[in-house]
Formats: sequence, C-alpha cells, structure tokens
Amino acid sequence: MRHTIPAAPDGGGHASASIDQLCINTIRTLSMDGVQKANSGHPGTAMALAPCAYALWRNVMKYDPANPLWPNRDRFVLSIGHASMLLYSLIYLAGVRDVQAGKVTDAPSLTLGDLEQFRQLGSKTPGHPEYRHTAGVETTTGPLGQGCGNSVGMAMAEKWLAARYNRPGFDLFDYHIYTLCGDGDMMEGVASEAASIAGHLKLGNLTWIYDSNRISIEGSTDIAFTENVRRRFEGYGWHVLELMDANDTGDLERLLADAKAETARPTLIIAYSIIGWGAPHKAGTAAAHGEPLGVEEIRETKKFYGWPEDRSFYVPDGVLAHFQSGLGARGAAASARWQALLTAYRQAHPDLGAEVTAIINSTLPVGWDASIPTFDADAKGVASRASSGAVLNAVAQHYPWMIGGSADLSPSTKTHLTFEGAGDFQPPQWGGTYGGRNVHFGVREHAMGSICNGIVLAGLRPFCSGFLIFSDYMKPPIRMSALMNLPVLYIFTHDSISVGEDGPTHQPIEQLAQLRATPGVTLIRPADANEVAEAWRVTIPMTDRPAVLVLSRQNLPTLDRSVYAPATGLAKGAYVLAECGGKPDLILMATGSEVSLVVAAYEILKKEGVSVRVVSMPSWDLFEAQPEAYRNSVLPPDVTARVAVEQASGMGWARYIGLTGEAVVMHSFGASAPTEALQEKFGFTVEAVLAAARRQIARA
Repeated sequence: MRHTIPAAPDGGGHASASIDQLCINTIRTLSMDGVQKANSGHPGTAMALAPCAYALWRNVMKYDPANPLWPNRDRFVLSIGHASMLLYSLIYLAGVRDVQAGKVTDAPSLTLGDLEQFRQLGSKTPGHPEYRHTAGVETTTGPLGQGCGNSVGMAMAEKWLAARYNRPGFDLFDYHIYTLCGDGDMMEGVASEAASIAGHLKLGNLTWIYDSNRISIEGSTDIAFTENVRRRFEGYGWHVLELMDANDTGDLERLLADAKAETARPTLIIAYSIIGWGAPHKAGTAAAHGEPLGVEEIRETKKFYGWPEDRSFYVPDGVLAHFQSGLGARGAAASARWQALLTAYRQAHPDLGAEVTAIINSTLPVGWDASIPTFDADAKGVASRASSGAVLNAVAQHYPWMIGGSADLSPSTKTHLTFEGAGDFQPPQWGGTYGGRNVHFGVREHAMGSICNGIVLAGLRPFCSGFLIFSDYMKPPIRMSALMNLPVLYIFTHDSISVGEDGPTHQPIEQLAQLRATPGVTLIRPADANEVAEAWRVTIPMTDRPAVLVLSRQNLPTLDRSVYAPATGLAKGAYVLAECGGKPDLILMATGSEVSLVVAAYEILKKEGVSVRVVSMPSWDLFEAQPEAYRNSVLPPDVTARVAVEQASGMGWARYIGLTGEAVVMHSFGASAPTEALQEKFGFTVEAVLAAARRQIARA
C-alpha cells in the first residue's frame, strides 16, 4: 500500500535546520543528485535510511576515518548495495582516507567530484559498492543477501580473534559488525541461512538493521512477502527490537546501545521507514526505488527539506566539520589507544604478537609447509580427497589462523582438522569454544561461501568444502570471492560420475566448465596424491584469488615419480608427465582421475612403437598464465593428433585439442550404478582411449 509522507520533524513546512538534520538531509540530497545526474540508480532507500546511517556513523560506530584498515574497527556492511550513494555520501562526509596498494594515504577516499561521477566509467563510485575499489567499503555488495552472509563471517572472525589473542588487560579484538539490510535480503535464502547459523553461534557482536519499507521493484511487498519477520528471527534465536520511525535517531541510538549490551545473541533492529522520504509524489512507492526521481520531484523534495532548490551536490557549511568531529575524533582516540595496546601486547606476548602482526600484514606463518607429506608410489593409491585431508592437517598445524569446515560433509570431504587442539568453533553451550578451528556450517552451502568471504575479509584464512555438484549452490559467493580477489579455499570432492550409485543428481557434469569460466578463479584437479600436495603448495601463497581444489571419491593410483615427471610441474598448470622421446605422434591429455587412464593407454601404445606424450593438465588457468613458449613446449602446435579425457562436459577442451582432435568426455548426465559400470557405459576405459588415439594417429 502507499504510505503518506509524515509531518516534518519540527511540525512546520520544512525539515528542521539543526546541524544534525542538515547532515541527514545532505546525505539525502547527495544521494538524489548522484542518481539523477547518472540517470540511473536507487535513491529512495538512501533517502529513507539517511537518519539511521547518520546516527550510526556519527554517534555510535568505533571507526577511524584516518585509518580505515585499523584491525579493531567496527564494520559497516551495506547489504542493500543498490543504496550505494548512501555509503558513498557517508565515506565522503566522514573524511575516510584513501588506500593504495594496502597502505593508507593522506588523500580522501572520495571527493565531491567522485560523487558527481556516480556510475560512470572509471569512477570510484560504481553502481554497487566494491571492496578494494573504494576505501571505506568493507565488502562488495550487490546480489542481495551476500552482505548479510559476509557480516556473519566477520562476526565469527572477531569471536575467533578475541578467543585466541585477547589476554587479561589486552582486549585486542572487541569490534562490532553493523549491517543495513532490506526486504530483498529478507527474501533471499542466503540471508536466512546466515541468520540461522548466527543465532546458533550466539554472535552477540552482530547487529542487522532491517529497513522495512515494504516496497520492491514490482510494488508493495504484499504481493509476495507477508511473513512475520520478527517471529522468524526470534525463532532463529536473535534479539529483536523495533524502530517505529526510521527518522527517530534518538530511539535508534537507544536500540543500538541495547543491541551492544546483548552479548549472547545477535540483534535484529526492524526499522520502519518510508522509501523516498520527503518526495511529494513518489515517497512510499516503487517509483522511488530503482529510478531517478526526476528534476521536478527533486526540486519539490528539496523544498520540503528546506534546501536550496537549484543547488546540486550542495554541502552546507559546518556539515563536514560536525560529522567528522563525532566519528573522526572518537575513532582517532580509540585507534591510538589500540596501537599503544598492541605495542605493549607484543612485548608481553611476543609469540602471539607475531601472529597478530602476520594477520595484519597478510603474510604466511614461517614453516607453514614444513610438514606437507610426500606419497610413495602405489598402484592401489588413495582418493585425492583423502590425500588432501592429510595435507590440509599438515598445513593447518603450522597455520594457526586457518579455520574452516564443510556443509555437514567433513567425513566425506576429509576436511576435519584432527590434530591436538584443533577443536570446534562453537559457543561453550554447544561444547566448543570460539577459538576452535573446525567450523560446522550445517547444510548451508550458499551461506558457507558468503560467510567464508566475511572471514577472510577479517584477516583469517578460511576453507570450506562440499561435493562438487553442490558448487551450484555456491556460485554467487565464489563469484564474489573472485570479484574481491579473496583467497578463500574451496575444496570440492566427489568430482565425477565415479561417485557411482548416488546417480545423476550427485554426479557433476558442467561444474568444471562453470568454475573455469569464472574470471579470477584458480581451479586445480590433481591426478594423484603428490599432485594434491603440490596443489596445496601452490594455492596457499595465493593472496589475490580464490582457489578451487577438485578431488576424487575413489582411489587414484599414486604415480611412480622416478618413472614419470615430478608433480612439481603442477605449478605451471600443465606439464609433460611422460613421453617416448623425440617429436610425439600423439598427445594424450587429461585431468584428475583420468590421468591414470591415459597413462595406462600410453604404456600400451609405447609397447606398440607409437611415440606418445602424456600431459597432465590439472589447472587450465595456471597453464594459460605461462609464457607462450612454455605452453608450446608442452603442446607443440605442429602435433595435431590429440586426445583429451575428462569425466565432465567437453566445453573448453577444443582450445587444447584443436579442430581435429578428439575429446573423451561426457555428453549427457550420468546414471545410478556402480562406478565400473558407469565407466564402461560412458566410455572411460583404456579401450575407449586407445580407440580414440588410434583414430587420431590414422588421421594424422
């Protein structure tokens, strides 16, 4: 239904002209003007939530604009990323400093000119907030619900940091996470998953402010969303409060204090607002949501605010000074106290202090790879999920701030940390501690990914795992990891039709192609246990991208590296595993479990006098990053007889086999049957590979 515009706060024809109200209306008008100039964007939510955002930033948050990388700062997440002009206005008014190459500079993150370039090519004010692109943006938000999941990860990370590093007299980590979310977030399943686990974990350091304006692009939310959100969150175990008027900053500050005092539960503050507040014809309607208000509507809205009607991007005298005298002064003092505390902490607890320093600087612990095992040749072999589990435990023992788990599948994905002291990340009521290293995400794949993005944004190194087929449920957070250059480690097992009897619902076909197609994702599908070990050596030092390890359920023979090339070739993405010497007549290439299949075919062809090369190709993106000379040395362009083998969709293999090569791949979904029967049915046998090889040789 349409909402009427409430009376002006002072009861007159204009909004009051107090300095606080001037700041609030500056945020509103900057947001309106930015969207109007771009002729694109979402002004209404920024107008409605300007009082809430102002009160939170100016009077409540612990944040130092001069040091936006301060580790103990409160975090502000704008999950409703379409209201980006709200955040950009706050960053500008707060005087947040810019960050370049990980270092804080003396320059402002945003100028008024940057606000005027909203949504323009090359600007620092893109349509939705982007992490690392604009200092002061804590996470990239856009797809609704992702920010909610990120904020839960941030809250979990703070709990872990406090549990491991805080000592009597040294409360190094005690920050709070504030999230602005909306009706769209409440409808998205990922936010519900994240809220559920936050309630279970009793994250009292987390507050969501839910903008209940009851408007979506299609109109009133009554057409699709009529549930009782308060009762839902109470069922999740949240502390739920209500702000009856989003313009009431005093009441909001009281509720925020109540939320901060509730340390055993996360808090949801339901803020009832009117979208586009102040717009005479569009307030409370869908027209204020996703389009500019229009020149005349803006003029009349500014008149209602008591604003100069002909001024755009106008910042009244005193607004910047007043805004910064609150947040800036408070944050500078808190940041300085913390820096002094950290100096004393390093002296009192040097070992822990060194860890904190490494976390702050994003450096690896010394000796993180000291215990990575080497695996002996073994024809029976071991599943790559099992060898990966062994390597994971070997790494994590020496990497104290590596934490993670699975979506209720760790016995299958082999991602449980079993060394002494690993423990479970749980509140004491559930038998664990917040310093535990094993995270139980429950059957919540989507939230698991977005939570891990939040954890890594707080400086920890997270991993998460599931079956490869369920990466379908994680496409959005994996994409966001890549977009933000976050080194989340995704471990996916049960990587092919060889999962057998579970059938086509659990047998991945197109997932490898989808993940390979995602820019900025490194995907590795190792062929045996020693390639698994090398995969970990390669991925852990990566700090600018997510990595995906794709692992088998079934045993893979551990190749004899005295006969075949060393597994260190994995670092280049693809390498010559075996060859008969001289120019090859044929190249056999494969990934993962299929490498041992082409090796078996190679041995037969070699005995027949055929000059064959075997190429293991565990990572296409790493291979493509190599110089052309190296790529040509592995796959000589003049050798056109080529066979690729992979138990997945053939999409992408044409780049490596050319127009005349042959790919032994999947052309359909799988079936429910024992593994051996499936391999026979779908042509993943030595005989099938030999047949393809001989056709290629005959053609050449």
